[in-house]
Amino acid sequence: MEDTSNSKEFELFCVIVNFGLGSKVLKICKEIGISGGTIFLGKGTAKNRLLEFLDLGDIRKEIVLVIAEKSLGYKALQELNKKLHLNKPNHGIAFTIPVANLFGVRSWNDHQVADKGGNQKPMFNAIFTVVDKGLAETVLEAATAAGSRGATVFNARGSGIHETKKLFAMTIEPEKEVVLILTESNLTEPIVSAIRSHLKIDDPGKGIMFILNVNEAYGLY
Repeated sequence: MEDTSNSKEFELFCVIVNFGLGSKVLKICKEIGISGGTIFLGKGTAKNRLLEFLDLGDIRKEIVLVIAEKSLGYKALQELNKKLHLNKPNHGIAFTIPVANLFGVRSWNDHQVADKGGNQKPMFNAIFTVVDKGLAETVLEAATAAGSRGATVFNARGSGIHETKKLFAMTIEPEKEVVLILTESNLTEPIVSAIRSHLKIDDPGKGIMFILNVNEAYGLY
C-alpha cells in the first residue's frame, strides 16, 4: 500500500496583471513562503469603452505562473487580492488549476502529489486556443459573440506535423498566438462551439483547443 503521509495538494496559480506588476506578484508570493515563479508577456482584451475610444483596447499584460502547495497558494491569492485590488475591475485576474504531478522542484521531491479529484463541476474553466499568428482576433470575435467578456493573448511557435515549413533547406517554425479565456463553466460550451465553428479547429493544421478546470478565480466581471 502506498504511503501517503507526505502527500500534498499542489496547484498552478496563474495571475494576469498589467505590465510591470509581475515582479510585485512574485515578491508578495515570496513573502508568503512561495519560492519562485515564471513571468511572460501577453496582451489583454477585456472590453472597456473609454480604452476603445482612445484606441487603447489592447493592454500589455504580464502572466505570472506559480506552483505551490494548495493552502499556501490560496493564502498568497488572498494577499494578492488585498494588495492588488483584484476585486476591482481592470486590476487583474487570478485563477488556480489542479496539478496532476510535479517534477524538478528539489524542495518538494519528498512529497507525493495528492489526488483529490472528484466529480464536482467547477464554477470556471480556462479555455486555451492555439492558432496561427494573426488569427487571435478571429478567436476573440467568435468568443465574444458567444458571451466571453475578455481574454489574454500571448505569442508562441508551432512544431506539430502541420506546422513546419522549409526555407532554403532550413526548417521554420511558424509563429502562433495562444488565446486564454477564463469563463464561467455554463458559458464554456457555447464559447468553445463558436471558436470551433469559426476557426474550423477540427480541420488538420487549423489549431488546437484545450479546456482546464479552474478551482478558484479572482477578478472576473
